[in-house]
Amino acid sequence: MTVLVTGATGLVGNNVVRQLLNEGHSVRVLIRSACDPRPLAGLSVEVVQGDVRDSNAVRDACRGAEAVIHAAAMIHLGWRQLEPAREINVGGTRNVVAAAHEAGARLVHVSSVDTLGLGTPETPADEDTPPIGQVPCTYVVTKREAEAVVREAIGRGLDAVIVHPGFMLGPWDWKPSSGRMLLTVARKFTPLAPTGGYSLCDVRDVTDGILAAWRRGTCGRNFILGGHNMRYADAWRLFAEVGQGAGPWFCAGPLMRVLGGRGGDLIAKITGREPDVNSAAVAMSSQYHYYHSDRAERELGYHIRPARETVVDAWQWFREHGYV
Repeated sequence: MTVLVTGATGLVGNNVVRQLLNEGHSVRVLIRSACDPRPLAGLSVEVVQGDVRDSNAVRDACRGAEAVIHAAAMIHLGWRQLEPAREINVGGTRNVVAAAHEAGARLVHVSSVDTLGLGTPETPADEDTPPIGQVPCTYVVTKREAEAVVREAIGRGLDAVIVHPGFMLGPWDWKPSSGRMLLTVARKFTPLAPTGGYSLCDVRDVTDGILAAWRRGTCGRNFILGGHNMRYADAWRLFAEVGQGAGPWFCAGPLMRVLGGRGGDLIAKITGREPDVNSAAVAMSSQYHYYHSDRAERELGYHIRPARETVVDAWQWFREHGYV
C-alpha cells in the first residue's frame, strides 16, 4: 500500500516510516524544505515538499494514498506560542483530514495522553476518564482542538482512529524531542526531580500500536498507547544509572516549584522566549499522568516492553549518533 506520513522526521514519524518500509509498503512523506535531511537519508521514500499548513501541498501528498499517519505537530509545554501551535496542530490537522477524506484514505491521528483526563496513582486514567485536570497550556489546548476536528470529520464519513501515546523514548530521535530529558539527566547531575509521574513508553511499541490501529482499529475509536507509570524521580534515577551518572536526591518542594515556574515566566516576559521550565511545565510535571492501555492491548495486541530496555536502547542510539 501507499502510506503518507506527516511529521516523518520526528521521533514517532521516523519510526513509523522505517517500520512501514520494513513491511514492504510504499511510503510517501510530506516535509518542509528546511527539514534536517538525516532522518530520511538512505530511505526509499517518495518526498513531497510542503507544509501541513498548506492545503494544496497536503492534497497533493494525499492523492493516491490508501492510508495517512498524521504525526506532525508542534510541541510546546508553556503558555505562549498559542497561535503558531494552532496553525500547525489544528489548521494542519484540518488540511490533512480534508485531503484524506477526499482521497478515501484511512487516517490515524497521532494525539497525546495529554488530551485525556487525569487519573490517580491508584487508578490510572483510560480513554473514558472525564477530560479534567490537565493544565490548559498551548500543547494541551491545541491538541484537543485537533482531535475535535478529526471527530467532526468522522461524523461526516471520514474513516479515522485516534491514538494517544505517552512519554516516548527510543531510537531515531534526531532532534532530539523527549530524549532531551534522558540526555540531560544522564549527562548532568540533576539533584531535584519533579514531584509527579508519567507513562514512560517505547516509541517502537507505539509504532506497532499505530500500525495496528490503522489495520484493525474500529473507525471512531481512540486508543491509549502508554507504558510504565513511573514517578519522575524513579525514571530519572534509571536514566542516571544507564548513563553512569548521579540520580536525583529528592523531589522539588513547593517553594522550588514556584520559584522555577515563575522564574521561567519572568524570562519569557523579558526576552519574549519561553524556556522549557515555566509555570505550565512545572504544573504538569507535578501531576500524575498515569494511564493504562488495556483497550489497545485487548483490541490491537499492543505490547509494552520493559522500561530498562527502552532506556538502554535509547541511550545507545544517542551514543552511536554522537549525541553523547
